[in-house]
Amino acid sequence: MNTPEVILVVVAALVVVRVWRRKQGRATGTLTRSEPRRSLLEAAFGDVGLVARREVRERIRGRIFQIGTVIILLVVAAAIVIPVLHKTKAHHPRVGIVGALSTPVRATLDATAASIATTATLVTEPNQTRADADLRAGHLDLVVIDGRQLQVNKAIADSDTSTTAQFVRAVSRALGAEQAYQEAGLSTTQAGIVARAKPLPVTSLHPASAKGTVRTTSLISSILIFVMLSQYNTWTLTGVVEEKASRVVEVLLAAVRPIHLLAGKVLGIGLVAFTQAAIIVTFALGLAKVAGSDLLHGTAPLTLVAALVWLVLGYAFYCWVFAAAGSTAERQEQVQTLAFPLTLPLILGYIVSITAATSGNASTFFKVLAYLPPTAPFAMTVLVDLGKATWWQFGASAAISILATIAVARFASTIYRRAILRTGHRVRLREVLSLKTALRSRRSETSG
Repeated sequence: MNTPEVILVVVAALVVVRVWRRKQGRATGTLTRSEPRRSLLEAAFGDVGLVARREVRERIRGRIFQIGTVIILLVVAAAIVIPVLHKTKAHHPRVGIVGALSTPVRATLDATAASIATTATLVTEPNQTRADADLRAGHLDLVVIDGRQLQVNKAIADSDTSTTAQFVRAVSRALGAEQAYQEAGLSTTQAGIVARAKPLPVTSLHPASAKGTVRTTSLISSILIFVMLSQYNTWTLTGVVEEKASRVVEVLLAAVRPIHLLAGKVLGIGLVAFTQAAIIVTFALGLAKVAGSDLLHGTAPLTLVAALVWLVLGYAFYCWVFAAAGSTAERQEQVQTLAFPLTLPLILGYIVSITAATSGNASTFFKVLAYLPPTAPFAMTVLVDLGKATWWQFGASAAISILATIAVARFASTIYRRAILRTGHRVRLREVLSLKTALRSRRSETSG
């Protein structure tokens, strides 16, 4: 049986099966129809997953997410690529040689250039007059005359840290040492032994302090966590206010319970936040490796994992607070008024974490902040990068944050449920709490 015949047999079999299924459906009075496929979120979380899927779809399709992601990736790319381009365009000194230059002196010039991570080009000049002309024209950076005299176009200031300045100083020291070896009557072999002398090893009774060491990884992690939490918590707040102001929430609550609606919104926006953070981190690491950047050199995987974990825990803690605050608003104009006081702990944690990451030192106050849920996402990430947090301290801080999140979620869901349908004015927290107290008293009276 050739290939066309096989295809015809398969098609005929599929047609027979299809006709048989339709007859079976008619025999039972119903037609078999394929039910709409449920997403993974719906299958796992039910109504909460349905709301989360709606949030994910709307946020990802929104221009704010797309443009914001592109802008962040462009900023990350610029921070990685620009230093690499600047490094590749580093100036390589050109040295004019007047007179005889011995092999040891020539080797000294090459070794000196390599010691400051650059290369020098040696140009033989016919006489000093030509060398001076090239020096004035900028074709040369340094002129070596008979291996015993150095000449530059403009005097080098002590504060000059350019590659040329470092090279001229290093050559001056190296050739001075060569001349001293010759005056001391040392042979070439003896001079080479002295030149290759290594410094003695230094031991210490205590390890070196991290003070004064800038921790690039924790610095970038703190910025990432602050931007992500600020952006997505504001999205949660704005989304709740929009649904309440447009009365969409009334339609949604006719299909799902308030707690499911709130949890779905929090879960959906959280998934978008974590996805964007993963994209940014993956893009940064990949681009840094391809471009040969040392910006993230030495980045510990443990620090990156800690940053992502605390991004999730930080969002889980704050999102309920912002959602509950949004349910008390009446109009979009009230978003900024509500967001500012809620963002103050984020600003505090961000500032102290940037200070600690820059100085490389963690104070006692900073260590205390690592166990407080509002500031732990910043402080604990920096402590992990500094190597000053053990696994049990990390776990204890995470456990405290999870317990606090559960308590905040219960309280926020109560506020959301009692305030989301109240319109006409901005709902005060005192009103929600008094309403809760009144309902409790009624229940006690009824049970009594």
